[in-house]
Amino acid sequence: MSSGRSAVKNLKGLLAAVALVLVTAPTATAQSRNETLIVVVESGPNTMDIHGLGANRPSYQASWNIYDRLLTYGVKSLPDGTRSYDHSSLKPELAESWELAPDGMSVTFKLRRDAKFHDDTPVTAKDVKWSLDRAVSIGGFPTFQMKAGSLEKREQFEVVDDYTFRVNFIRKDKLTLPDLAVPVAIVINSTLAKKQATADDPWAAEWLKRNEAGSGAYRLEAWKPGEQTIYVRNDQWKSGPLPKIRRVIVREVPSAGNRRALLERGDADLSLDLLPKDVSEIERAGKLNVVSSPIENAHVYLGMNVKTPPFDNVKVRRAIAFAIPYEQILVTAVHGRGTMLYGNPIASNTFGYDSRLVPFRADRLRAKQLLVEAGYPNGFSTTFSFDEGQATVNEPMALLVQEALGIIGIKTTIEKIPGANWRAALLKKNMPLYINVFGGWLNYPEYLFFWNFHGQNAVFNTMSYKNPTMDRIIEAARFEQDPKKYAEYVRALVLLSVSDVPRVPIYQPLLDVTMQKNIKGYQYWFHRYLDYRQLEKSDASSVAQNQKS
Repeated sequence: MSSGRSAVKNLKGLLAAVALVLVTAPTATAQSRNETLIVVVESGPNTMDIHGLGANRPSYQASWNIYDRLLTYGVKSLPDGTRSYDHSSLKPELAESWELAPDGMSVTFKLRRDAKFHDDTPVTAKDVKWSLDRAVSIGGFPTFQMKAGSLEKREQFEVVDDYTFRVNFIRKDKLTLPDLAVPVAIVINSTLAKKQATADDPWAAEWLKRNEAGSGAYRLEAWKPGEQTIYVRNDQWKSGPLPKIRRVIVREVPSAGNRRALLERGDADLSLDLLPKDVSEIERAGKLNVVSSPIENAHVYLGMNVKTPPFDNVKVRRAIAFAIPYEQILVTAVHGRGTMLYGNPIASNTFGYDSRLVPFRADRLRAKQLLVEAGYPNGFSTTFSFDEGQATVNEPMALLVQEALGIIGIKTTIEKIPGANWRAALLKKNMPLYINVFGGWLNYPEYLFFWNFHGQNAVFNTMSYKNPTMDRIIEAARFEQDPKKYAEYVRALVLLSVSDVPRVPIYQPLLDVTMQKNIKGYQYWFHRYLDYRQLEKSDASSVAQNQKS
């Protein structure tokens, strides 16, 4: 009983805190409430610098809204009436126009002359060069992301004049231009950043971790890690229509129940990460809007470090793949909000997906036999890790996997790693067994395999997997022009991944966004976070009326 009273007390305190944020805001009028978006999330950014070591996924949202890129993507309407980015359509952002060279080996951008950084200095080609030089040099995730589009050397980036910038290609690659429109390809105020740089920190990483130097539609007004982030509209933004939302308050509310309560009471406008069970119930009730999108090129998986015994034994890995309770995970942990993959790494809306390529089903007898063949008739013990920042799904999933592995003799000790530390923990590559999710920004199967299975990839190949045959096929598929050969390469990649099984893709997740009825303009983005620029709100009184009905 006391724990129940404590939960109610905590919720009341949270509601009061949200209300206090609104009434103490400098423009707290009825009109400003319509121009203020309250977002509740499970966890927030751990850095303002998407190039920073260990930048977590919520940092993508900060980067996307604070900074501009040369290019962005168009928008398309889906058959169900919702909106999505269009991966086949590139649009201008800081670049007014661009032109490919006749030989196809360079592209020249003409920059907007009216774009300014948040400190009112103009955006010029030298800022673009410094920023892209930084991305290809700083190492880790951003450098590998740039490499995915054959953007590898500082010498590729050329300042022609203040408002003309050229990218020279080292090879013809269909991913080069799309790669300039992802969150990593930000343009930073180089003059401001250089003032904070030191001999030991030439890219001003320490300063940019806590501060921003962007030209985007929103400025960082305040950030208290672990509690909230506040963005305010940049009224001088020229790279698109001025957003309708003036201020965005993103509050970190670890309890999924509290996030739901805030939405249902009308004290929050939108949430990205409610429990699947809650989303299903809210959807049926009909008092809030739910937009659900299958996440492109994405899968939730069980990863195994193939350098760590006993996971260096392929039969052990296959045994685990046969032990996973796939259907039970989808029904119990995810409440049906996803598409089963059964070991197939390619998602349903990515080229090469084949529902017949489902190599693993729950089969305890087969799993036990493989353990015997591997030399572990009595099983073994290991640790089993997951990102606590995504605990709403990861924890019930981990418990189901723990139980299933225990039945075949594998004893696991669960380790919950705080969300702010998860990316850094992955990069260490010392977790033997773990749950993770990968979502590819560019919706191409070879892009997924480049990131996750190539032996030279130091970031999302969290399994430390190396197979020269896999590497050769990935590289061949990336540049193959013949559609038939390309399809053959993609199928070969899938078959090799399920044979070596360094990870077990379990299901393709949905991105569920729950919002008040008066929120308009939402669209799905490949990075899975909000673009505040498209959102708008009608009269807040409609929400109150909705809650009473």
